[in-house]
Amino acid sequence: MIREMTLATGLALAGQSGLAACADLEGMCEIASGGYHIELPEDENPPLVVFLHGYGGTATGTLKNRGMVDPLLARGYAVMAPEGSERNGRQSWNFFPGWEGRDETAFLTEAVQDAADRFGVDTDRVVLGGFSAGAFMVYYLACAAPDTFSAYVPVSGGFWRPDPESCDGPIRMFHTHGWTDNVVPLEGRLLGGGRFHQGDIFAGLEIWRIANGCVDTKPSGFSTTGPFMRRYWSGCDEGSALEFALFPGGHSVPKGWADMMIDWYEGLPGG
Repeated sequence: MIREMTLATGLALAGQSGLAACADLEGMCEIASGGYHIELPEDENPPLVVFLHGYGGTATGTLKNRGMVDPLLARGYAVMAPEGSERNGRQSWNFFPGWEGRDETAFLTEAVQDAADRFGVDTDRVVLGGFSAGAFMVYYLACAAPDTFSAYVPVSGGFWRPDPESCDGPIRMFHTHGWTDNVVPLEGRLLGGGRFHQGDIFAGLEIWRIANGCVDTKPSGFSTTGPFMRRYWSGCDEGSALEFALFPGGHSVPKGWADMMIDWYEGLPGG
């Protein structure tokens, strides 16, 4: 059930593609540093999932992924799709330390506050997710400013080499990745003729274990949710959480991710 029906949702229900809007307002929600689309659930003062598109993607494209968006709305979460900044002629995120461009942490913070002022979203319950380049952004923002959002849920992305020497913490993170992802492989890959190197996902998890003060590298437990094979680490600093889920697929946001992620988030203290 959706209280503020967006143009994107209305057209999707009619079997059409269409453009997203600013809740019940036409066009994108505009702020000083950029823009975003948002859809709202029936509930007042809802928690919020902010989800960042991949390289070359758009905010509108994020909300066309109804297999992700509709379950989040049904669980009572607002869904924000921010618009990336231009990089090399395509929309992406200024995630790598030292790159010039928009301050993405400031932009996303401003966007969430704007959504709180306009639509009453709960700024204490904001989850930052992203896919591919959007997940790279999630990793680097969580590393530099872990207190910005209440949890981080990247899909198919991590650090680039050289990995950060360390990250601030603690954080609460649920990382999801495809076993056969060949765009962002688990082991990383070279890009731009060797000028850039995507990092090893397991090396990134080691950085998060250290940031969270985990006493051991060994996972504390394992579980399965449908096709997802999950492992988690406990015995870490208070207020932290770290879980990793693999699925038997490639470079995508997999079916079932939204509900699995919300179950994890709501199972956290204060979630």
